[in-house]
Amino acid sequence: MISYIGIGSNLGDSLANCKEAVARLSGIPETVLERVSSFYKTEPVTDFPTADDVQDVLINQDWFTNAAAEIRTLLSPRDLLRGLQDIEKAMGRVRTFAGAPRVIDLDLLLYGQEVINEKDLVVPHRAMHKRRFVLEPLCEIASYAIHPLFGVSMRGLKDRLEDEKKVGIYQ
Repeated sequence: MISYIGIGSNLGDSLANCKEAVARLSGIPETVLERVSSFYKTEPVTDFPTADDVQDVLINQDWFTNAAAEIRTLLSPRDLLRGLQDIEKAMGRVRTFAGAPRVIDLDLLLYGQEVINEKDLVVPHRAMHKRRFVLEPLCEIASYAIHPLFGVSMRGLKDRLEDEKKVGIYQ
């Protein structure tokens, strides 16, 4: 199954963290890394519903490094998600609150054309169509991929995007 993974980090050396995560993707059993986008420097999203005591953390966090990867896998969506979470854990990811700074974040964006809506597994990723930091790198490697709920290509979603957060390719 062709799947797409969103990659992000904004703690420590975020570019090195993302490159390490890409290298680790090849270690997931029954999975082959096909392509990886360029790495992008991206403005953090701060519009998560949070308590006042964490709002300052969201607003003042460092910018992210983001990328997207195309993989081919024989794993089920749940087993693939487990593999992604194992990489996050091995790299020191600690989950605190939505939008919190993180050493690494690996999101299962698309799993073929499957639509999954379970408590702890939603594919396609529920916010990918709203986020420039997802669509810029994804369009670089798969502008033709179709969002299974909207029937629109990644390029079409990006062209309709209202997100004005800054996203720039590393030089």
